Amino acid sequence: MEKTFDWFGARGVGLRKSGSDREYAGAVDGIDRVELVLLSAGEIPRELAAGNIHLGVTGSDLVREKLANWDARVAELAPMGFGGADLIIAVPQAWVDVATLDDLDAAAAAFRRTHGFRLRIATKYHRLVREFLREQGVADYQLIDSQGATEGTVKNETAEAIADITSTGETLRANGLKILDDGLIHASQATLFRGRRRDWTDQQRETLKVLMRVLDI
Repeated sequence: MEKTFDWFGARGVGLRKSGSDREYAGAVDGIDRVELVLLSAGEIPRELAAGNIHLGVTGSDLVREKLANWDARVAELAPMGFGGADLIIAVPQAWVDVATLDDLDAAAAAFRRTHGFRLRIATKYHRLVREFLREQGVADYQLIDSQGATEGTVKNETAEAIADITSTGETLRANGLKILDDGLIHASQATLFRGRRRDWTDQQRETLKVLMRVLDI
């Protein structure tokens, strides 16, 4: 939130919370007819797609994960240059013969022959991971839902590999994991999105034009 406020402020639009820290309302200075609502990053993609908000700032990974055919439902207006993190595939460092997705595909087939069940990949990003692996031709696996610390699932023996967000890779290395050479699924960052709702009023469209000029987008 603070970095979003800074980003808008540097472009002449002041965003601020109004009321107590427990309230989820805000105020906008520097442009008329714009209201600020504070939501969690995970809520924003669905609220944009539903047409309940016109613009939203959230991670580009969350939009792609939570919205099927995301680019038909929201428009990407501006990457904001902060909140960067990579969604990647990582495997145990001990897998010395597995460095690429082709290696993972071969290892997955061998794993199933040996153990009688598919190699498990723990993740919170089911849609993105499934689409990526399908495009890359990796098929012999199963996704395990991770709601906690995904990096620990391999050490805890509830998964053989993971797909997760990382910024520096330090937590992965601390858990004995390595990123596949071609295992980058999506390079995420905070992004300003617009919902593609069709019932904007003329006044709302004009306000958007003014805001885009002020933001130089």
